[in-house]
Amino acid sequence: MRLIRYGLPGAERPGMLDAQGILRDLSMLLPDIGPAQLAPRTLAALAAIDATRLPAVQEPVRLACPVAGVGKIVCVGLNYRDHALEAGLQPPTEPVLFMKAVTALSGPNDPLLIPHGATKTDWEVELGVVIGTRAQRIAEAQALQHVAGYVLANDVSERAWQMERGGQWDKGKGHDSFAPIGPWLVTTDELPDPHAIGLWLEVNGQRMQDGHTSQFIFGVPQVLAYISQFMRLEPGDVVLTGTPAGVGLGRKPQPVFLKPGDVVRLGAGGLGEQCQTCVQV
Repeated sequence: MRLIRYGLPGAERPGMLDAQGILRDLSMLLPDIGPAQLAPRTLAALAAIDATRLPAVQEPVRLACPVAGVGKIVCVGLNYRDHALEAGLQPPTEPVLFMKAVTALSGPNDPLLIPHGATKTDWEVELGVVIGTRAQRIAEAQALQHVAGYVLANDVSERAWQMERGGQWDKGKGHDSFAPIGPWLVTTDELPDPHAIGLWLEVNGQRMQDGHTSQFIFGVPQVLAYISQFMRLEPGDVVLTGTPAGVGLGRKPQPVFLKPGDVVRLGAGGLGEQCQTCVQV
Protein backbone atom coordinates (compact mmCIF):
# COMPACT_ATOMS: atom_id res chain seq x y z
CA MET A 1 0.00 0.00 0.00
CA ARG A 2 0.92 3.62 -0.46
CA LEU A 3 -0.49 5.68 2.40
CA ILE A 4 -0.75 9.45 2.23
CA ARG A 5 -1.71 12.37 4.43
CA TYR A 6 -3.02 15.41 2.60
CA GLY A 7 -4.44 18.84 3.32
CA LEU A 8 -3.39 22.14 4.84
CA PRO A 9 -1.05 22.15 7.86
CA GLY A 10 -3.01 21.21 10.96
CA ALA A 11 -5.95 19.87 8.92
CA GLU A 12 -4.41 16.82 7.25
CA ARG A 13 -6.55 13.83 6.35
CA PRO A 14 -5.56 10.19 5.76
CA GLY A 15 -5.59 8.71 2.29
CA MET A 16 -4.21 5.99 0.09
CA LEU A 17 -3.38 5.54 -3.58
CA ASP A 18 -5.34 2.94 -5.50
CA ALA A 19 -3.81 0.71 -8.16
CA GLN A 20 -4.36 3.42 -10.80
CA GLY A 21 -2.60 6.06 -8.71
CA ILE A 22 -5.80 7.87 -7.73
CA LEU A 23 -5.78 9.39 -4.25
CA ARG A 24 -8.61 7.99 -2.11
CA ASP A 25 -9.87 9.42 1.18
CA LEU A 26 -9.56 7.18 4.27
CA SER A 27 -11.05 9.53 6.84
CA MET A 28 -14.28 7.52 7.14
CA LEU A 29 -12.16 4.58 8.36
CA LEU A 30 -9.22 6.19 10.16
CA PRO A 31 -8.74 9.39 12.16
CA ASP A 32 -5.20 9.76 10.81
CA ILE A 33 -2.13 7.74 9.84
CA GLY A 34 -0.03 7.71 12.99
CA PRO A 35 1.45 5.34 15.56
CA ALA A 36 -1.88 3.68 16.39
CA GLN A 37 -2.57 2.92 12.72
CA LEU A 38 0.83 1.39 11.94
CA ALA A 39 0.27 -1.89 13.77
CA PRO A 40 0.43 -4.98 11.52
CA ARG A 41 -3.21 -5.86 12.17
CA THR A 42 -4.43 -2.41 11.09
CA LEU A 43 -2.22 -2.36 8.00
CA ALA A 44 -3.45 -5.82 7.02
CA ALA A 45 -7.06 -4.67 7.32
CA LEU A 46 -6.33 -1.64 5.15
CA ALA A 47 -4.65 -3.83 2.54
CA ALA A 48 -7.84 -5.88 2.24
CA ILE A 49 -9.96 -2.84 1.33
CA ASP A 50 -11.16 -2.29 -2.22
CA ALA A 51 -9.68 1.19 -2.59
CA THR A 52 -11.83 1.99 -5.63
CA ARG A 53 -14.88 2.12 -3.34
CA LEU A 54 -13.38 4.96 -1.32
CA PRO A 55 -14.09 8.60 -2.27
CA ALA A 56 -11.61 10.02 -4.76
CA VAL A 57 -9.85 13.20 -3.65
CA GLN A 58 -10.09 16.18 -5.94
CA GLU A 59 -6.52 17.08 -6.81
CA PRO A 60 -4.27 19.01 -6.65
CA VAL A 61 -3.90 19.00 -2.87
CA ARG A 62 -1.00 19.63 -0.53
CA LEU A 63 0.75 16.42 0.49
CA ALA A 64 1.89 16.27 4.10
CA CYS A 65 4.38 14.08 5.91
CA PRO A 66 2.68 10.68 5.53
CA VAL A 67 3.09 9.81 9.23
CA ALA A 68 1.46 11.81 12.02
CA GLY A 69 2.67 11.87 15.59
CA VAL A 70 6.30 11.04 14.86
CA GLY A 71 8.01 10.68 18.23
CA LYS A 72 11.61 10.93 17.10
CA ILE A 73 13.79 11.00 14.02
CA VAL A 74 16.97 8.95 14.39
CA CYS A 75 19.57 9.39 11.66
CA VAL A 76 22.55 7.35 10.53
CA GLY A 77 25.49 9.39 9.33
CA LEU A 78 28.17 8.37 6.82
CA ASN A 79 26.38 5.14 5.89
CA TYR A 80 27.70 5.12 2.31
CA ARG A 81 31.43 4.72 1.83
CA ASP A 82 31.55 7.19 -1.07
CA HIS A 83 29.79 9.87 1.00
CA ALA A 84 32.16 9.42 3.94
CA LEU A 85 35.15 9.78 1.62
CA GLU A 86 33.78 12.88 -0.12
CA ALA A 87 33.36 14.45 3.33
CA GLY A 88 37.04 13.72 4.06
CA LEU A 89 36.21 11.14 6.72
CA GLN A 90 36.99 7.47 7.11
CA PRO A 91 34.01 5.12 6.78
CA PRO A 92 32.79 4.31 10.29
CA THR A 93 33.23 0.94 11.98
CA GLU A 94 29.93 1.38 13.87
CA PRO A 95 26.83 3.33 12.79
CA VAL A 96 27.08 7.06 13.50
CA LEU A 97 23.84 8.26 15.13
CA PHE A 98 22.33 11.72 15.51
CA MET A 99 18.83 13.14 15.89
CA LYS A 100 16.67 15.54 13.93
CA ALA A 101 13.98 17.60 15.65
CA VAL A 102 10.42 16.49 14.88
CA THR A 103 9.63 20.18 14.27
CA ALA A 104 11.79 19.86 11.14
CA LEU A 105 9.19 17.61 9.50
CA SER A 106 7.45 18.97 6.43
CA GLY A 107 5.55 17.79 3.39
CA PRO A 108 7.43 16.53 0.34
CA ASN A 109 6.70 19.63 -1.75
CA ASP A 110 6.62 22.30 0.96
CA PRO A 111 9.12 25.16 0.66
CA LEU A 112 12.63 24.51 1.96
CA LEU A 113 13.32 27.32 4.42
CA ILE A 114 16.89 28.62 4.45
CA PRO A 115 17.27 30.10 7.93
CA HIS A 116 18.56 33.58 8.71
CA GLY A 117 22.33 33.46 9.05
CA ALA A 118 22.72 30.15 7.21
CA THR A 119 25.48 30.03 4.58
CA LYS A 120 25.92 26.35 3.73
CA THR A 121 22.51 24.71 3.40
CA ASP A 122 22.90 21.28 1.80
CA TRP A 123 20.80 18.37 0.54
CA GLU A 124 20.81 14.62 1.30
CA VAL A 125 18.43 12.16 -0.37
CA GLU A 126 17.73 9.21 1.94
CA LEU A 127 15.64 6.12 2.53
CA GLY A 128 13.52 6.51 5.65
CA VAL A 129 12.28 3.56 7.73
CA VAL A 130 9.00 3.93 9.65
CA ILE A 131 8.66 1.79 12.77
CA GLY A 132 5.42 -0.14 13.16
CA THR A 133 5.92 -2.06 16.42
CA ARG A 134 8.05 -1.37 19.48
CA ALA A 135 11.70 -2.36 19.07
CA GLN A 136 14.04 -2.62 22.05
CA ARG A 137 17.24 -4.68 22.11
CA ILE A 138 16.11 -6.58 19.03
CA ALA A 139 18.19 -8.99 16.97
CA GLU A 140 19.06 -8.27 13.35
CA ALA A 141 17.17 -11.38 12.23
CA GLN A 142 13.90 -9.96 13.62
CA ALA A 143 14.50 -6.27 12.86
CA LEU A 144 12.42 -5.98 9.68
CA GLN A 145 9.41 -7.43 11.51
CA HIS A 146 9.22 -4.10 13.36
CA VAL A 147 8.99 -2.02 10.17
CA ALA A 148 5.67 -0.60 8.96
CA GLY A 149 7.10 0.75 5.72
CA TYR A 150 9.48 3.09 3.95
CA VAL A 151 9.52 6.74 2.89
CA LEU A 152 11.60 9.09 0.79
CA ALA A 153 13.37 11.78 2.81
CA ASN A 154 15.62 14.79 2.34
CA ASP A 155 17.96 15.20 5.32
CA VAL A 156 18.56 18.92 4.81
CA SER A 157 21.64 20.18 6.64
CA GLU A 158 23.13 23.57 7.40
CA ARG A 159 26.80 22.59 7.25
CA ALA A 160 28.20 25.70 8.96
CA TRP A 161 25.99 25.07 11.98
CA GLN A 162 26.66 21.34 11.84
CA MET A 163 30.46 21.45 11.56
CA GLU A 164 31.70 24.90 12.54
CA ARG A 165 29.70 25.78 15.66
CA GLY A 166 31.03 23.14 18.05
CA GLY A 167 29.19 20.34 19.81
CA GLN A 168 26.97 17.82 18.07
CA TRP A 169 25.65 17.68 14.49
CA ASP A 170 22.05 18.18 15.63
CA LYS A 171 22.13 21.98 15.52
CA GLY A 172 22.68 21.88 11.76
CA LYS A 173 19.90 19.35 11.19
CA GLY A 174 16.80 20.56 13.00
CA HIS A 175 15.53 23.81 11.45
CA ASP A 176 11.92 23.97 10.28
CA SER A 177 11.51 22.21 6.87
CA PHE A 178 14.83 20.33 7.21
CA ALA A 179 13.04 16.94 7.12
CA PRO A 180 10.71 16.71 4.11
CA ILE A 181 9.13 13.24 4.15
CA GLY A 182 6.95 11.54 1.53
CA PRO A 183 5.01 11.73 -0.73
CA TRP A 184 3.77 8.43 0.66
CA LEU A 185 4.50 5.61 3.08
CA VAL A 186 5.05 2.36 1.20
CA THR A 187 4.23 -0.67 3.33
CA THR A 188 6.57 -3.64 3.42
CA ASP A 189 4.24 -5.89 1.45
CA GLU A 190 4.77 -3.63 -1.56
CA LEU A 191 8.48 -2.95 -0.95
CA PRO A 192 9.94 -6.02 0.77
CA ASP A 193 13.66 -5.33 0.18
CA PRO A 194 15.02 -1.98 1.44
CA HIS A 195 18.41 -2.79 -0.11
CA ALA A 196 17.15 -2.68 -3.71
CA ILE A 197 16.22 0.99 -4.07
CA GLY A 198 17.80 3.57 -6.35
CA LEU A 199 18.02 7.13 -5.00
CA TRP A 200 18.58 10.38 -6.93
CA LEU A 201 18.55 14.12 -6.35
CA GLU A 202 18.73 17.15 -8.67
CA VAL A 203 19.26 20.85 -8.01
CA ASN A 204 17.93 23.19 -10.69
CA GLY A 205 17.74 20.25 -13.08
CA GLN A 206 21.34 19.11 -12.54
CA ARG A 207 21.77 15.57 -11.24
CA MET A 208 23.77 15.74 -8.00
CA GLN A 209 23.17 12.37 -6.34
CA ASP A 210 22.67 8.96 -7.91
CA GLY A 211 23.02 6.10 -5.44
CA HIS A 212 21.58 2.77 -4.43
CA THR A 213 20.72 1.28 -1.05
CA SER A 214 22.68 -1.86 -1.94
CA GLN A 215 25.72 0.31 -1.16
CA PHE A 216 24.90 0.74 2.54
CA ILE A 217 27.80 0.17 4.92
CA PHE A 218 25.26 -0.91 7.53
CA GLY A 219 22.05 -2.45 6.19
CA VAL A 220 18.61 -1.71 7.58
CA PRO A 221 18.39 -4.74 9.95
CA GLN A 222 21.83 -3.94 11.39
CA VAL A 223 20.94 -0.26 11.82
CA LEU A 224 17.63 -0.98 13.57
CA ALA A 225 19.13 -3.59 15.87
CA TYR A 226 22.01 -1.25 16.69
CA ILE A 227 19.79 1.75 17.49
CA SER A 228 17.52 -0.42 19.63
CA GLN A 229 20.41 -1.21 21.97
CA PHE A 230 20.62 2.47 22.94
CA MET A 231 17.01 3.66 22.76
CA ARG A 232 13.55 2.17 22.39
CA LEU A 233 12.03 2.60 18.95
CA GLU A 234 8.29 3.20 19.04
CA PRO A 235 5.58 3.03 16.35
CA GLY A 236 5.75 6.15 14.23
CA ASP A 237 9.44 6.76 14.81
CA VAL A 238 11.42 7.44 11.63
CA VAL A 239 14.96 6.22 10.98
CA LEU A 240 16.89 7.97 8.21
CA THR A 241 19.51 5.59 6.85
CA GLY A 242 22.15 7.88 5.33
CA THR A 243 22.89 9.50 1.99
CA PRO A 244 25.08 8.52 -0.98
CA ALA A 245 27.80 10.74 -2.46
CA GLY A 246 26.94 13.94 -4.25
CA VAL A 247 26.05 16.38 -1.48
CA GLY A 248 26.93 20.03 -1.94
CA LEU A 249 29.70 19.87 0.65
CA GLY A 250 31.53 17.28 -1.44
CA ARG A 251 31.37 19.07 -4.82
CA LYS A 252 34.73 19.70 -6.50
CA PRO A 253 36.58 21.96 -7.00
CA GLN A 254 34.33 24.05 -4.71
CA PRO A 255 31.37 23.11 -2.50
CA VAL A 256 27.94 24.17 -3.75
CA PHE A 257 25.16 25.13 -1.37
CA LEU A 258 21.50 26.03 -1.73
CA LYS A 259 20.31 29.60 -2.23
CA PRO A 260 16.86 31.20 -2.42
CA GLY A 261 15.06 30.25 -5.60
CA ASP A 262 16.86 26.94 -6.08
CA VAL A 263 14.63 23.97 -6.84
CA VAL A 264 15.48 20.57 -5.33
CA ARG A 265 13.94 17.42 -6.85
CA LEU A 266 14.56 13.96 -5.48
CA GLY A 267 13.16 10.48 -5.82
CA ALA A 268 13.58 6.80 -5.12
CA GLY A 269 12.34 3.63 -6.76
CA GLY A 270 8.83 2.89 -5.48
CA LEU A 271 8.89 5.81 -3.03
CA GLY A 272 7.83 8.64 -5.33
CA GLU A 273 9.34 12.10 -5.78
CA GLN A 274 9.68 15.35 -3.87
CA CYS A 275 10.18 18.94 -5.11
CA GLN A 276 11.17 21.84 -2.87
CA THR A 277 11.77 25.48 -3.72
CA CYS A 278 14.26 27.24 -1.44
CA VAL A 279 13.00 30.32 0.38
CA GLN A 280 14.98 32.67 2.65
CA VAL A 281 13.45 33.23 6.10
